[in-house]
Amino acid sequence: MPDRYEEALNRIAGKFRKTAEAASEAGIIPYKSDAGKWIASPYDGNSWWTGGFWPGLMWQLRQLTGDEFFREEARRVEKLLTDEFRSFRRLNHDVGFMYLLSCGADAKLTGDEQAETDTLHAASLLMGRFNPSGFIRAWNEPERTGYAIIDCMMNLALLYRASRDTGDPRFRQVAKIHSDTTLREFLRADGSVSHIIELDPESGKRVREHPGQGYALGTQWSRGQAWGLYGFALAYRHMQDEKYLEAAEKIARNFTAHIREDGLTDCDFCQPADEERLDNIAGAIAACGLQELAALTGEASWKQAAEKLVTGLLEHCADLGGEHCGILTHCTASYHDDGAGRHTNITYGDYFLVEALMKLCGRDPALWS
Repeated sequence: MPDRYEEALNRIAGKFRKTAEAASEAGIIPYKSDAGKWIASPYDGNSWWTGGFWPGLMWQLRQLTGDEFFREEARRVEKLLTDEFRSFRRLNHDVGFMYLLSCGADAKLTGDEQAETDTLHAASLLMGRFNPSGFIRAWNEPERTGYAIIDCMMNLALLYRASRDTGDPRFRQVAKIHSDTTLREFLRADGSVSHIIELDPESGKRVREHPGQGYALGTQWSRGQAWGLYGFALAYRHMQDEKYLEAAEKIARNFTAHIREDGLTDCDFCQPADEERLDNIAGAIAACGLQELAALTGEASWKQAAEKLVTGLLEHCADLGGEHCGILTHCTASYHDDGAGRHTNITYGDYFLVEALMKLCGRDPALWS
């Protein structure tokens, strides 16, 4: 099986060596590919939350191949992202996704001082979203002052990194407070997690749950489950608090119970039985989180579940040839179409597929740490 994963990585690298040139020529940050072309983000220009996954993908491939083309392409987009610091008002809690995988990866893998400075700048922006009543505010709209979402468990990796690099515990303390609120308000008894919880911005008390990108209020949007799984595993790695590991394993047990026989992932684990709606991004993220759990616990079953997910993706939904510019197909941004893509190739699905394969092959540069 490892030979198969190595072969897949090599084919992916070869494909992106060709198709990434088109992204560079177009001067865009690829969000998805369609009809043989790269397409930029559907909203917010280069401040759209997914912008960091393309340079993160390029850094993974540079780590794999040593080809400096991938470094230059990563830095092309890194410059576009750091230009967004000046726009500021469109940036939100997803600066973790945007800058840890771009500037943070650059600083980690090359030692570039400006990239390190930009990483710390982004961490300070994320710190600035902290509400002392106990959570990091997700979005900017005035009517969403109390909104927090499960995705932010992944953005916290930027804060762990900042505390490590500066020796300043404030970043880590904010991450812990937000993690504790997420554990209390998002994790359900069955091991599933909510997507959006609204909190009173003055008191921090729970106001209500919102349905978010899943099928309906109270259901299980699969990518949200994957964010929670991987995010709490990373929280345990960085903070060594057993309750985070217990949360990650609880979410993982629920997630793995819903993996389809073919290894693919429904968009919502509670969606109607006759609705064929996949989100393979969720499966790719979970494959990374499960391997993180396996490394933390030594439990082989978590790695086996990750292999089932990756094998399913490679067998059924990986375009290693030429139809798409990218690789992973049947990615879905939201159960109810929000214009960001349904059953298509989306770049951050490609990122997590490559990260999962790099972990399986022992080549992962650990960009979240």
